[in-house]
Amino acid sequence: MSLSGEVHADRPLAGRRLVVTRPLEQADSLCGRIRAAGGEAMVFPVLAIGPAPDPAPLDAVVGRLDEFDLAFFVSPNAVRYAMEHVLAHRAWPEKLRVATVGKGSERVLAGYGFADVIAPTAGFDSEAVIALAEFGADAVAGRRVVIFRGDGGRHLLADTLRARGATVEFVPCYRRCRPQIDPAVLLEPAARGALDGLLLTSSEGVRNLADMVGEAGMAVLRRVPVFASHPRIVAQARAAGFAVVVETPAGDDGLLQALVSHFG
Repeated sequence: MSLSGEVHADRPLAGRRLVVTRPLEQADSLCGRIRAAGGEAMVFPVLAIGPAPDPAPLDAVVGRLDEFDLAFFVSPNAVRYAMEHVLAHRAWPEKLRVATVGKGSERVLAGYGFADVIAPTAGFDSEAVIALAEFGADAVAGRRVVIFRGDGGRHLLADTLRARGATVEFVPCYRRCRPQIDPAVLLEPAARGALDGLLLTSSEGVRNLADMVGEAGMAVLRRVPVFASHPRIVAQARAAGFAVVVETPAGDDGLLQALVSHFG
């Protein structure tokens, strides 16, 4: 149910209360876009981000960066935590190319001065990355690749690169955990029908949300439409029992496009 039935062409989300579940460090941009479109953005992070509990692997790789041909960053958080640590000890090697997935990560890398970033223009997942010419067998055979990531994650990229002849090292540079937040902040307006949508941008986040609110809370939330930015997240949301799940394109642009289309 919307807060108001009135919709303006330049404020297509007017009266809509939408829940942004990204980590606090990544929520501002999307919240700003929602508010600019007339909506109300409510932040309820289902992931918390912090430095890796053991800095030893990151410390160890700093002095060996010149050994690598390619550095891949799995997310904006990987860029921030890895680059802050590396640049506190040394300059980035001139010949070490950088790669990532997602427009958010590209923007963060640009903030550190990287203009020639290898990244897919569509897809925004490991499958899209390994389809790039720069990750083909001819390009990576015999190359050394370092992957900066959180604590865990998919192995598809590394497994594929190894199968194509590359040497791959993982370096954990941040950790993800479930935030400690009172679920009543979310469940109370949901019970009143005062939430118009949940924006879920991580499969792990869907699982965390279910754990945070419990079975009774999920019974309340299942009525709220979910907007999910990847087929894997869509599948996770449906498995969690959400009744209405809308798959959106990736990134802020894709989410806003889907929201405007749905509510407009």
